[in-house]
Amino acid sequence: MNRRASIRGFAFCGLLIALLLAFVLSPHASASPDGLERVAADNGLDTEMRTHALSNGPLADYAVTGVDDSGLSTGIAGIIGVTITFGAAFGVAKLVKASRSRTLAENDSA
Repeated sequence: MNRRASIRGFAFCGLLIALLLAFVLSPHASASPDGLERVAADNGLDTEMRTHALSNGPLADYAVTGVDDSGLSTGIAGIIGVTITFGAAFGVAKLVKASRSRTLAENDSA
């Protein structure tokens, strides 16, 4: 097996594992405030909190709008998040690879 195929296989397996974990574990995440929210509340910094522009968005509060089952909704939101993140990482990797190839080609022709 060549190196390119093994990297693709590794990335594909990683994506599948991440999707599975996002779907299965996301619904069981703690509803308690995270560290930053907790520190803000403990120090009274959250008194002037405002809703943000995306508070009514399709993935607000880690849930998918229109799905009534909260566990399923959160799991689907996790899958969407993993897919978007993987797509962004894949896109950046392609851009970096293209840039490197161009640089190598320019250096070889000089």
